Amino acid sequence: MDDYRKHNSSGSDPCQPGGPCSRQNDIYTQLVISVALGLSAFLSFCFLRPRWRELYAARKRQKTSASSLPQLPDTLFGWIPVLYRITDKEVLSSAGLDAFVFLSFFRMASKFLGIAFIFALVVITPVHFHYREGDPTQVAANVYTYTDPSWLFEPQFANVLKPGKDDPDGYLWVYVAFVYAFTGLAVYLLISETKKIIRIRQHYLGHQSTVTDRTIRLSGIPENLRSEEKIKEHIEALEIGKVESVTLCRNWKEIDDLMDKRAILVRKLEEAWTVHLGYRHVERSLESLSAIQPPPPEPTPAQETDEESGALLAHSYRDRSHAAPYAKERPRTRIRYGFLKLKSKKVDAIDFFEEQLKKLDERIEMTRRKEFEPTALAFVTMDSVAACQMAVQAILDPSPTRLMAHLAPAPSDVVWPNTYLPRSTRMLMSWVVTLFIIVLTIFWVVPVGALAPLLNLRSIKKIWPQLADSLSRNELGRTLVNTVLPTAILSLLNVSVPYLYDWLSNFQGMISQGEVELSVISKNFFFTFFNLFIVFTITGTAANYYSLLRDTLKDTTKIAYLLATSLSGLAQFYVNLIILQGVGLFPLRLLEFGSVALYPFGLIGAKTPRDYAELVRPPVFQYGFYLPQAIFILILCIVYSVLPSGSLVLLFGLIYFCIGHFVYKYQLLYAMDQNHHSTGRAWPMACYRVMLGLGVFQVAMAGVLALKSAFTRAGLIVPLIPATAWFSYYYGRTFEPLTRYIALGSIHSKAAILDDLDEELRQIPRRYTIDESRETGLCYVNPSLTIPLEEVRISRSGRGTTNSGANGTGEENV
Repeated sequence: MDDYRKHNSSGSDPCQPGGPCSRQNDIYTQLVISVALGLSAFLSFCFLRPRWRELYAARKRQKTSASSLPQLPDTLFGWIPVLYRITDKEVLSSAGLDAFVFLSFFRMASKFLGIAFIFALVVITPVHFHYREGDPTQVAANVYTYTDPSWLFEPQFANVLKPGKDDPDGYLWVYVAFVYAFTGLAVYLLISETKKIIRIRQHYLGHQSTVTDRTIRLSGIPENLRSEEKIKEHIEALEIGKVESVTLCRNWKEIDDLMDKRAILVRKLEEAWTVHLGYRHVERSLESLSAIQPPPPEPTPAQETDEESGALLAHSYRDRSHAAPYAKERPRTRIRYGFLKLKSKKVDAIDFFEEQLKKLDERIEMTRRKEFEPTALAFVTMDSVAACQMAVQAILDPSPTRLMAHLAPAPSDVVWPNTYLPRSTRMLMSWVVTLFIIVLTIFWVVPVGALAPLLNLRSIKKIWPQLADSLSRNELGRTLVNTVLPTAILSLLNVSVPYLYDWLSNFQGMISQGEVELSVISKNFFFTFFNLFIVFTITGTAANYYSLLRDTLKDTTKIAYLLATSLSGLAQFYVNLIILQGVGLFPLRLLEFGSVALYPFGLIGAKTPRDYAELVRPPVFQYGFYLPQAIFILILCIVYSVLPSGSLVLLFGLIYFCIGHFVYKYQLLYAMDQNHHSTGRAWPMACYRVMLGLGVFQVAMAGVLALKSAFTRAGLIVPLIPATAWFSYYYGRTFEPLTRYIALGSIHSKAAILDDLDEELRQIPRRYTIDESRETGLCYVNPSLTIPLEEVRISRSGRGTTNSGANGTGEENV
């Protein structure tokens, strides 16, 4: 431990590379880069928004639930006040509970950071400035003052680690007071916001009666009850309520595999027809940029402008003027046959695929009429919401693991291939993926920790002396390597790793996509919190990363001291990270930079009308990608709130959540689809993780005081740790059930729920419930059994007509 203390207590010139003045310049550089990046992206969005409506207003144009939203003006900035004035009632009625809960988290975080920033600015920062460590005569002689933020990044533990160092002025009591104050503020906001969400959720769900609200997922069905009639008789015998319908899941693997095979075959046939007909999608539109439009092949037909179809965002094949003729022979494909498929020959691709499709369709029709083997899972739809809620909150059978009732996902949300997997298989899949993620977590320690040496020249010099010497002479180069590069790499990891965890979550055998989404939230937060915070913070100020890793693995009790020791050294890095994430990257998300950047590559590979239709689908908003990062930023702000750099961290954290609320509000309401609805179940997950952050905050502050030899004051913070753990338990027993279930009082006595609601929220009518409109006509049936066999979609060949086909897209079904 002495080595780490020496590292933090070594004196240095405040204006040399890595000193406070230098760190101040690093923040200015990061701020300039982020503002330039964010401002250019924002202005680009404002310019392109009215021109690319089918990207930036895709949900408004395609979703009936969003039709009630106000139309945004086409002016450059006129849409901003209109979006700001959209109320919670309109968010609920057009985007649903999940969107409301997600935006509520940003509002709660903004409230906490706003209040904490005021206290930090008025009380905490002046106290730290007055009592900052060092020789008072030298401090007075320095050029930096209270208005110069460079002093915020002075070494936290300089001259305070010597035994017997006293604290005559008692300023360290500020730590104790505000650790209690900010913990109490966070708990108060969590409780008040949770109560509000519960009231709104109970009112919202208590006023609707969708098939999902009336259905239970019944698992552990014994073999003697595996029929629809017996399940219905058994449930009704419990006198919970009447059963409306029962869908007993069966082993549908054969029909599901055939439908998957047919989807692949249809695509091959469509591609063969497209090649043969020789028509390629070519558009010129006012809603797209000419730079990304596909060039017309020879000979070029007369082209007309279509106001509602852009190359980036358009409908496919509007009319004959959007196609250019080719002279193509009928395509051929190679098939293999004979012993071990050693022989091959080329045949006409269209005839071959059509014959294969015809045979497959006949086989599918025969398979649909088969009797499939029943499984231990069923969806039971009751005649009322109250009966469903009583069933899921009761124990139906005295035997363990038998007849366990759970809330059912929406019919469109069910992952049907997982419904007929045995419970043991699904549990095995879940544990295998969990173990793999644990291995990945250990693996991430090495590359994430390896970034730590980039933060200071001392560590770089041990690895690459020539580079360190060069950077010490080049202030801009040092700033880019020490500041911009690490934050950019961590931001890239924060964007890319969730895709891996999302892919892994789909192999855990979960019954619904909503469960997958919640699992992605949990996995991505664990990666962000453990690897990007705990590991990076502990290793961030260490001169020898590998020896530190070895020492902490031998003695894990050092982690708390190392965390406290490293916090002040990494304050500037985390400020830069929040600046980049909030000021620089949020406008890029508003611009949907990924969709725009990837579109030309998708356009190159697109051939068939189906390919073009998929290109113009609205992007999907995935809460598992965005919520964990917001929780992580809030935890960072809480942990640094009492430290000298807390005012800067809280300020840019407040900016982060204000901008994020605005960006996500636009995307959720106007631009992006939400395929999965979990009725706000992500809220308690976010609250538990904020409580975890409070625990880390308390441990870190106790460690900071202990390192300052203020052991009495450190001991006074320790009781907050078990108190926070108790509050987590209390929250789970008191509030979480109401975020999962619908209270019977909300169903039978709806007026009683309205007493404490805002006036605008109590006026939400039933017809605006997005879940009811989304689930109209749906039932719990495997689509592979009932969905009409999709026809082949090919481009209109232009045989004597230029009008759009019956489907309105200029396509023909064959």
